[in-house]
Amino acid sequence: MPFAKCNNQSIYYEVHESLEGSHEGGVPLVILNGLMMSHLSWQMFLPELTKKHQVILLDFFDQGKSDKMDQSYKHDIQVEAVKAVLDDLELEKVKLFGISYGGEVAMAFAIKYPSYLQKLLLFNTTAYTNPWLHDIGRGWVAAARTYDGELFYNITIPIIYSPGFYISSIEWMNQRKDFLYGVFQEDFLNATIRLIESAEGFDVREELKQIEIETLVVSSDTDFVTPAVEQEFIHQQIKGSTYLQIKNCGHASMYERPKEFMGILKGFL
Repeated sequence: MPFAKCNNQSIYYEVHESLEGSHEGGVPLVILNGLMMSHLSWQMFLPELTKKHQVILLDFFDQGKSDKMDQSYKHDIQVEAVKAVLDDLELEKVKLFGISYGGEVAMAFAIKYPSYLQKLLLFNTTAYTNPWLHDIGRGWVAAARTYDGELFYNITIPIIYSPGFYISSIEWMNQRKDFLYGVFQEDFLNATIRLIESAEGFDVREELKQIEIETLVVSSDTDFVTPAVEQEFIHQQIKGSTYLQIKNCGHASMYERPKEFMGILKGFL
């Protein structure tokens, strides 16, 4: 299993080669996870994505197979983790995709290391942890500290999906619930607390104008975690960016509307 080193700690990554043996323009796609995701979250999308692109998945610190932290930190450590993976693979140029928390890291990376990027793709994310989002995060932290998987699920998961999807897909949601009850154990919840707290104070609003990379910004019309107004602001600040909105969809756009999600992603790539 490949690991990159960052500050003497290990970052897990996977390289999935193009099924056609070469990737468009020779520029791979790097995917950055949302808060409670890992490299495993993207398995269902790999057959389609790897038709044309080499795809690189990675786990942030406190995610998946990457090292767990023993103290608090901020986004900048995740930015350096991404750079460590790109350097380990000797990549000079990539297309960087980030959703939610991963989108925040992607923006921070684009501001600090623009020379690495050919394209930037931002889904369901925000440039600023505003007081409303901060307090939602504090509620998630409080729930996590009970180490009650059912309570944590009920506080965090329903709000990630649109009501229409949640109700119409209740059998799928119940299957997810059974799976996540097993995931939401003490080690995972402690790591999630650190990830949530790492986003507190995040604010790149003033720096967004520095981004001159070809950028796609995508929102969902029923996103209760990072509402569409947040992505509209990002679009307004990044000159020449493209903005699209997925209708009848919540924060977890890749699960609610996988066909639209994939169509938009592949179209921009």
